[in-house]
Amino acid sequence: MAKAPQRFNKYLRLSTVGLELGLAVLIGLFVGNYLDGYLGTEPWMLLLFLGFGAAAGFRRLYQLLKDVSRNSNDEPPAENGASGR
Repeated sequence: MAKAPQRFNKYLRLSTVGLELGLAVLIGLFVGNYLDGYLGTEPWMLLLFLGFGAAAGFRRLYQLLKDVSRNSNDEPPAENGASGR
């Protein structure tokens, strides 16, 4: 039963994936939009920082999935008596 909190923690971490990816893109969007207005370089800063935000979001997604995958390989398979059907 000690594995249940660990498994629950893994699912909680996975549930934040969409939020983290979306926030990274939105932050890039807002920073790029602000810099375009300040520097008068429309739409180049917006596109550049939107790309940075997307790259940061996908990098975080990759790190999270790699970490969860590494931790799930440490756990032995569940023995619940199922015949595998």
